[in-house]
Amino acid sequence: MFQKQRYYYLIKFQYLGYRFHGWQKQPKLKTLHLMVDRTLNYILEGKEFKTLVSGRTDAMVSANESAFELFLYHELEDLEVFLDLFNYNLPQDIRALAIEQVDAKFNIIQHSKIKEYVYLFTHGQKCHPFCAPIMTTILDTLNIEIMKKGAKLFEGTHNFKPYCYKATDNGLYIRTIDHCELIENTLFTANYFPEYTYTLIVRGKGFGRNQIRLMMGALIKLGKGDIDLDYIQMSLQPDSNEVMDYIAPASGLILNRVIFE
Repeated sequence: MFQKQRYYYLIKFQYLGYRFHGWQKQPKLKTLHLMVDRTLNYILEGKEFKTLVSGRTDAMVSANESAFELFLYHELEDLEVFLDLFNYNLPQDIRALAIEQVDAKFNIIQHSKIKEYVYLFTHGQKCHPFCAPIMTTILDTLNIEIMKKGAKLFEGTHNFKPYCYKATDNGLYIRTIDHCELIENTLFTANYFPEYTYTLIVRGKGFGRNQIRLMMGALIKLGKGDIDLDYIQMSLQPDSNEVMDYIAPASGLILNRVIFE
């Protein structure tokens, strides 16, 4: 049987997730996948296609750089013209950054990659409402210095079961975080931001459900004095059965970049 030739493209893109119910298509909800596929269907004039994202994000989570693979049965003649047309028709809170052709051996899910997440936050004051889509405001005053020490405890290979939402006994929870650091924010700026803002920067190959938001939640509790550094160390031990009870708000979480190895 004759099999049609397929063409494969890697598209990097960014989005503000505040008004979307995450990536995955859901009935009667506005999702990123819905808007991307709707736009592609229009500019490809109904030609057959499929899209597969490098990793799904939850409702209200944004991305400074994510990626999806586009599968076609016809070759794109001019990638830059296609990219311009795609951006012209996408909603203003989604932007395509780059496109390149890849081969059939490339698999966006299985291909080795590093993900870098950023959690953007401030504390101790009520902020301009424009901050809400990408920054979490903790009204209590936090001890930033002890939070910096707490963040470093997450680096390395640990049992992250306590930091996975609704963990079961069958999941893969021994994971490695290559980098975890809490620093003053220099990545994102705006004239309505408060004077001091901060970022938790986390890099690794894989994360559990809500893992980074649960880690951030623990750091916020640490900054408030509700828990101590020993508690975080204990929670990461192989036999730990702790269940983290505070998930940091979604809107402060940003997928900063995806690095394919």
